[in-house]
Parts: sequence; C-alpha cells; structure tokens
Amino acid sequence: MKNPTEKDELQYLESIKEKIVQTLSQIDETLQEQAKDLHASKEYLYENKDAMDRMEKEAVRYSITSSAIIGEASVEKRKRIEKLLDSPYFGRIDFSETGKKERKPVYIGIYSFYDEKEKSNIIHDWRAPISSMYYDFELGKAFYQAPSGKIKGEVLLKRQYRIRKGKMEFMLENSLNIHDDILQEELSKASDDKMKNIVATIQRDQNAIIRNETSRVLIIQGVAGSGKTSIALHRIAFLLYRFRENLSSKEILIISPNKVFADYISNVLPELGEERIPEMGMEELAHKVLDNKYKLQTFAEQVNSLLERPDEAFINRIRFKASFSFQSKLDEYVNHVNNNFFEPTDIWIKKNFVPQWFIRERWEGYHRLPLMKRFNEITRDIEENIRIFYKYEIETQERNEIRKTVSGMFRTTNIRELYREFFNWLGKPDLFKTASRSVLEYADVFPLIYLKIRLEGFKAFEDVKHLLVDEMQDYTPVQYAVLSRLFPCKKTILGDAAQSVNPFSSSSAEEIRRVFPEADTVKLLKSYRSTYEISRFAQKISPSKEFVAIERHGEKPLVKVFKSVSEEHTQIEAWVEDFRKSGEHQSLGIICKTPKQADNLYTALSEKGIPTALITSESAAFSQGVVITTVHMSKGLEFDRVIVPQASASNYNSVTDKSMLYIACTRAMHRLFVSGAGKLTGFLQ
Repeated sequence: MKNPTEKDELQYLESIKEKIVQTLSQIDETLQEQAKDLHASKEYLYENKDAMDRMEKEAVRYSITSSAIIGEASVEKRKRIEKLLDSPYFGRIDFSETGKKERKPVYIGIYSFYDEKEKSNIIHDWRAPISSMYYDFELGKAFYQAPSGKIKGEVLLKRQYRIRKGKMEFMLENSLNIHDDILQEELSKASDDKMKNIVATIQRDQNAIIRNETSRVLIIQGVAGSGKTSIALHRIAFLLYRFRENLSSKEILIISPNKVFADYISNVLPELGEERIPEMGMEELAHKVLDNKYKLQTFAEQVNSLLERPDEAFINRIRFKASFSFQSKLDEYVNHVNNNFFEPTDIWIKKNFVPQWFIRERWEGYHRLPLMKRFNEITRDIEENIRIFYKYEIETQERNEIRKTVSGMFRTTNIRELYREFFNWLGKPDLFKTASRSVLEYADVFPLIYLKIRLEGFKAFEDVKHLLVDEMQDYTPVQYAVLSRLFPCKKTILGDAAQSVNPFSSSSAEEIRRVFPEADTVKLLKSYRSTYEISRFAQKISPSKEFVAIERHGEKPLVKVFKSVSEEHTQIEAWVEDFRKSGEHQSLGIICKTPKQADNLYTALSEKGIPTALITSESAAFSQGVVITTVHMSKGLEFDRVIVPQASASNYNSVTDKSMLYIACTRAMHRLFVSGAGKLTGFLQ
C-alpha cells in the first residue's frame, strides 16, 4: 500500500510540493519565452509594416493574438497550481476497480495536478467523477459515474488531511465520523467574514445537490445556517467544471438580494478556481426591462414601510398581488384586452380601400404574437394586399401612416395606463396606488413587467444559460412568472420560507413549483452556522419540526432587559469592548429592525468614539469588524457574535417582527446577545 504511515504521508507531501515548485518554475520559463516571442513579433510587425503585404501582416497579427491567448492561459494555470502549494489536497481514497488487482490511491484537492513524468493526475479535482466516492461512500463497495459508464469497485482506505501553508496539521483515517470530526472543528473557528470554501467538509446530501446535472429547475429549501448559498455556489463551480466546453462563468447570472450580499459571496468561486459570476438585483432587472422609464419603490423600501408604518390597506395590496389568483386575473385581463381593445375600421390609402374585416382577420391571425407586436405585421399585410390587388407600391411615408393608423385602433399603447385600467376592470381601483410622486409601489413593479411582456413582448436573456436565484421566499408568483419568461434556461432556486422579511408576499418551495412544475425540490434540514444553544433559542421564536441543530455547543444566548435606552446602550458598548479585547472572534453584527434604528445606534456609538461600520441598502461591500445593519440587509450573512438591540414588546410585536427577530438571531455563529429597554418582546418570554 502506498504511504501506509503518517511519516510516509509527510514525505509524500514534500515530494508533491517539490513537483509543484518544479512545474511553477517550468511555467515561468515558458512565460518568459512567450513574452520574448510576443515582443519580437510586435517589433517585427512595427519595423516591417510598410514592406509586408496584407497576407503577411494578417499572419503576424494572428501569431501575436495566439501567443497572447496562450500566455493568458499559462498565467491562469500558474495561479491555480500556486494555490496548491498552500494546500495540495485534503482527502484520499484507495479504490480497487472490480475485476482488477490494482489498488489506486486517489488524492483529492481543490484543483487537479498532472504529473508529466507519471503521465497521470496525482491530485484529482474535487469535482471529478472519481472524487465523488470520497463524499458518498465509506469503506466497502462503491462506484462512480465516468464518461464511459458506471465504474464499480471497493473503497479500501479513506483519509482526510488538513494541510495549511504547506504543513500537515493532522491526518484522520477510516472513520465513519471523519467528516463530522473535522466539520465540528471547522465550525468552531472564527468567521473570516466571507462565505467558506467547504470542499473538504461537504456532506453526502450536499454532494448530491452539488453534482445534480439533470434537473432543469432545482429548488433548494434550506433552514437558516444550512449552507444553502455556499452549496449552490459549489454546484455552479461543479457545473462549470463538468460542462466547461459549453458553459462559462459569464453565461451564469446570480439574482442577489443586494450588493452587500453579492460582495459577501464574491470570493467563493474564485477560491474554487472559477471566475466571478455576473450578478443582478431584482430592481436592476426591473429597470432594465422597463427601459428606466419609471420610478420604482425598492423591496427594501417596501419592507421598511411595513415595519415603520404597517398600514392595513398597504398590506392588503401587497398580499393580493402576491397571490396566484392575481396572476390568473392578469392573464384573464390580457384576453379581455385582446378581445375588446382593438377596434379596426375601414381605411383608404390614396384610392385603395382596406376593409375593417381584413384588419380584424389579420389581428386574430397573429394571436400567438404579443398584442403590440402585431401592428407591424398587419401593416406589412396591408401593404402586400394593396400591391397584389391594386398594383400599387406603398411609399415609406404611407407605410408609417398605415402603422400609425393601425396602432391607433388600439385603445391605448401606454402600459402603465393599461395596468391601471386592469384594477378598474377588476372592480378594485383602490388596489392601485403610487407610493409617492408617481413612484410605483414595489408590489406593482413585476405585475407591470408581466403585462408588458404579454402585451409588448421582450427578448429573453438567451446569453444566460443558468440562473441562480437566492432568497427565493422574497419573490412572488408573478416575479417567478417574469423570470420564467426572461430566462428560459436551467435554474437553481434557493431560500427558506421561515426567513421572509415580508410574510405578506413570501413564497414556499411548494408554491414556486406551481410556476415551475418540472422542478425538483430538495431540503437541507441541518443547520451548521450556529451553536446548538443559539439554534434552540431561535427555534423558540419560530419553531420548525424539521429543523435539526448540529451538536456544537457553546455559551447560552444572553438576554438583558434595562430600565432605559441609555442603560441598554452602555451594555452594548461593553459587549463591543469585550469583542475587541477578546481577539477570539473576527466579526460582530449589531442587527436592528429598521434603517432608522440602525442609523440612530450608529450615531450614538460614533459619538462615544466607538468605531463601527454601517451597512445600508446603499452599501456596495461587506465590512469587517463591528458592523451595524438591519435585519433585511443581514440576510444571508453570518457573524461570530451578534447583538440584537431594542428587543422590546413595543418594537417586536407583529407577524413581520417575529420573522425579523428570528432572522436576526440566526445570523450568530458563536455568541448571541439580546437587549431591550422596558418590557421584553413576547416572542422571547
């Protein structure tokens, strides 16, 4: 057996590092030669440009371009191999294929490493088919899906390593609990303020999600702290590896809740050897589709209005527009518009007569086209009809007049007016109301877009081959109907129904499947983020029978009630000071309910000379150290320690508040502090 003892493994590690260094040296030599050749080609082109003919110039330019491309590929290869010096691999299995005597050691790392002398991979990429056995099997019978089919055999040995800065910190062998042991140790560490590369600790159920190649739409319902976003990003990394000939990072799009979250997850894919993925928020998408013609309320502004001014009429408007029946009514309305809003009349072009019945017939003949796309087609048919029957050629000005006349037969082509008319048709005109100064309420933005697509059409984003939608619970059926039409590609949709910041317009996995009936749904029920004590504390706020808290123990959450706000602030200052002095943890999140509360606390602490960072909906990046933010902005983030201030009965009392408090508490990994002045909220009694 290769490397039977820990001493052998240490010697093998040194030999691997030596090979990596040699390879890096060879790449450097190649890059230097390529740079010289490139410089020489450019110099030759410049000095002989007048003497060369066109063909020779093209040949030299092609050579320069090719050399540049090869050079870039070499630089990227060097970056990947250089990372292997720090941690070449994290796992190993010995596999014996059925019918063969050979016992093959398979070392697994973040990237593969090919040994030119052995003419084989001596480190296998974690995404390679053979590596799947490391995650899916213990000792005994095993198999993996190779391009040639299923390869069966037996796993004879399984080891896990931690190698950092080129040094082996430990090696574990042949234990059913290898993953759990190392996972516990990894989870007990301080946060590095970013999403983690989890390839060394991927669990079996997570691996099945990551390596899913077949689902056209995959919905991941995961409890708070289940690692669903990290799993989804690892899935993207796997798909980019698996389909690298047909899929590139620029052909994937992430719909993210805000710029801070996008920055927070930005290092995961580069750590896994992939380029950053383009991301877009729903509001950005809305402006793009609506050509920036409308002023729109944002989702954050909607949530803030619900928290600070929970008007019943406002809630009713949101709740109605988040229902499936609302979308059905929109579809009915499109049919009504089709049947009643186009009123053709006879027209004359010079002395050439076109009867209204012909125009009506053509209108109905194009029933598969969006309504307003039909005007050009009808104009073309009229022109053709006049040319054939009257032997008359239509001129450009006349063609424009015909189109104007035909479109004028439609009651109105103003989408906003048609959307407003929809509520009159429903007999519920009070359900349409602008937020302020002609700003559309957020609940109206995507219904308006849906109507625009149905009536005007919109070119789908065909360059996007895979769409990743995070925080799925915050989007309504109409929004999913819009995404379905704009992105006719494969999708990964993830979230948690229990973490909705607006319970009046939230969607569950079951409801999303009504929009995507072909979708496969998976559940992640085990929470890895918080200690057992913090998880149980949060579960008392919003219980779930399916929630499984990992057995990683820590200090119990601390709840303190004060007589005044100034006393509460003094305690918060003490908690911040303790965090700074301890050096034990790297991040502390102070999570307030509303932007106003966050701003006030930020001002109060700043006046005391306590340095903190304030994250708002305008922020573009995640900050380290002590951060003050809102529940809405903290979604998807995690902190070593969390303080939830103002947890009083007057501040947290509604259905929305209950969800907010649950989200705030579940951001904590190791320590949770909850404070309030006056009477404590009933959700924590």
